Amino acid sequence: MRCLVTGATGYIGGRLVPELLDAGHDVRCMVRSAGRLRDQPWASRVEVAEADAADAVRTGEALDGVDVAYYLIHTMGGGADFAAADRRAAATFAAAAREAGVRRVVYLGGLAPDEGLSPHLRSRVEVGEIFLRSGVPAVVLRAAVIIGSGSASFEMLRYLTERLPVMTTPRWVRTRTQPIAIRDVLRYLVGWAAVEGEVNRSFDIGGPDVLTYADMMRVYAEVAGLRRRVIIPVPMLSPGLSSHWVGLVTPVPAGIARPLVESLRNEAVCREHDIAGYVPDPPGGLIGLREAVELALRRIREAKVVTRWSSASTPGAPSDPLPTDPDWAGGSLYVDRRARRVDASPQALWAVIESIGGERGWYSLPVAWRARGLLDRLVGGVGLRRGRRDPRRLRVGDSVDFWRVEEVEPGRLLRLRAEMRLPGLAWLELSVHRHRGRTVYGQRAIFHPRGLAGHLYWWSISPFHSLIFGRMTRNVAAAAERGDTAEDLEVLSSRSRADPDAVTAPVPASGLSGRSPRAASTRHGPR
Repeated sequence: MRCLVTGATGYIGGRLVPELLDAGHDVRCMVRSAGRLRDQPWASRVEVAEADAADAVRTGEALDGVDVAYYLIHTMGGGADFAAADRRAAATFAAAAREAGVRRVVYLGGLAPDEGLSPHLRSRVEVGEIFLRSGVPAVVLRAAVIIGSGSASFEMLRYLTERLPVMTTPRWVRTRTQPIAIRDVLRYLVGWAAVEGEVNRSFDIGGPDVLTYADMMRVYAEVAGLRRRVIIPVPMLSPGLSSHWVGLVTPVPAGIARPLVESLRNEAVCREHDIAGYVPDPPGGLIGLREAVELALRRIREAKVVTRWSSASTPGAPSDPLPTDPDWAGGSLYVDRRARRVDASPQALWAVIESIGGERGWYSLPVAWRARGLLDRLVGGVGLRRGRRDPRRLRVGDSVDFWRVEEVEPGRLLRLRAEMRLPGLAWLELSVHRHRGRTVYGQRAIFHPRGLAGHLYWWSISPFHSLIFGRMTRNVAAAAERGDTAEDLEVLSSRSRADPDAVTAPVPASGLSGRSPRAASTRHGPR
């Protein structure tokens, strides 16, 4: 079959594509920016169509000649009008699929009761109904909590359990749910590409275990070798307060935690298992929670997390490309530019640059970086704790704490785009080049202010640039000269597993030798 996968840059879509390819199907990925797929290991094996699901013309072109279309788009924490936007996109996609003669649409939604739905679960139900009424045979899979390395639900479960040996919890921890392993979700999705005949209905999908969220935390603690957790339910924590609490304790920001928490208020237990008549259960049965947690933790320990919840673009995050410099004509642009000669090979310097962030930190004043991350979370941003998908390698689209990888030129350039809450757009560029036979480290912090608040923000933090960025330049160079590479990362990785709260400063803040960086702060005014 020729399959179209939307949401290929997200958690589910990024894992579905290689599974479909391995099953022998032809795959076309529909994304808003083709560059986001460039560094995927399967990129050369797929077609790429650039389209937004709300654009009828481009979506129709992407669906041309497609047999099975996977719709894996939904909004998490996308503002007050997210439901209307989701309905418009789904209706546009459904109409384009009907016009293109698509044989089947497969949609992954949420397992929901008949009443008392949260806004996000209600939106998932509405999108499923749009496809079922579209005139194109549609299969709507309804899942509750998905357990897999890097999923938002698993990260929430993991960090709540690891960081809180004694916890007072809201009432939703006593609600029954039926979690499902990511492997079983993918098996169902892939299976529908080969099912014959017209099927137009929804299916509940879940693993073999039905238990409360408190039970899930106890199972996680047992599998992870932690002491038994003491859980004390209290009645007064609303979903809103709970989501902020989750946002402070886990890497999942409050904006994404809220729909997860709200969905846990409702009992999410499968009422039928009819899907087995179309996609049979595997010989060993569906994966239970204990095994799913074991598999996820093994992937994390081995640094083999293929996709993470943060793989998808963060709602409200800037998506503007870097302004060209010096020919840019879009208004004010502030630049803090630094460079330093490094007594190490370009390869050694690049190894340090590519492993920056996450457990390794940012090579200057960890307290200041943590404070900036906490401030971002308090105003609804993603904060500093998203970490990295892989401790050694980066690809375009990866999240690194509160940055997103916008460009990687191996051995030469890493460009990060800020996704923290700012009155403007910001980038951080780290580069390697040779000058007169010497290795040189380059560093640029770029800021495009929006309004008076943006200008005030830049000038208020400018006095700290020498302290933050100057020290960062020296310490990155020193790390390359010392040869901090794989062995150092293994120590950091094992330390973080032993203490998930640990924040490390890999390089001393002072006492480093070497010449001072050349620093220049310039302003390109309105053109």
